[in-house]
Amino acid sequence: MGKFNGKVVLITGGARGMGATHAKAFVNEGAKVAITDILVQEGEKLSAELGEQVKFYKHDVTNSSEWETVVTDIEQTFGPINVLVNNAGISLMKPILQMTEEEYRRVIDINQVSVFLGMKSVLPSMQKTKESSIINVSSLAGFRGNNHGSVAYSAAKFAIRGMTKAVALEMALEDIRVNSIHPGLIKTPMTVQKGKEEIIDHLSKKIPMQRAAEPEEVTKLVLFLASSDASFITGQEYILDGGQLASL
Repeated sequence: MGKFNGKVVLITGGARGMGATHAKAFVNEGAKVAITDILVQEGEKLSAELGEQVKFYKHDVTNSSEWETVVTDIEQTFGPINVLVNNAGISLMKPILQMTEEEYRRVIDINQVSVFLGMKSVLPSMQKTKESSIINVSSLAGFRGNNHGSVAYSAAKFAIRGMTKAVALEMALEDIRVNSIHPGLIKTPMTVQKGKEEIIDHLSKKIPMQRAAEPEEVTKLVLFLASSDASFITGQEYILDGGQLASL
């Protein structure tokens, strides 16, 4: 308890799934947490449950002016931002011959451009603090393609790896660490949908550990990378896949 006392954390896509799990854990460790999402009802409900240490913002992560507004309000409410978790994302799997340009650009905007906007918007706030950490949520799809129509999703997740390393080098002398995490199959609302249980069971059997991960298992890594325990770690990639990439 209390590892993040006095720290200010911003989590995008924080209304449910992994983002909500991260938010709860940071609050339990004493942080003041801003959660942003377009899911207003779920976000406001979570904020109310977690108490006055948390504030919810309706936030389109592809909109630079909304980023500016959110960061300004967070600073006025809680103070400069110490931790950014770029967690927002969507999954749209379509073969390239069926995917429209509009759909492709939407996946890139939400999954990749939002990470650029998030880092660019938050870094000036982080420069006011002593030690800061950015965690960019990529995916196992950032290391490989697959046959499920991942052209847009993989493009965005591969890009996050490069963006993370580039910004980590830029900010290394300012004690702002930037790392990426790459979850495989995780039990979230995006993956565990009613009527698709057989698909998850089938995918789980392809994992050496024979199961999907719980969101809390990802959260433990996020908290580690956000903490002073990871003070000499930057520009790195952390894979949570139950062993899937071990044989490649």
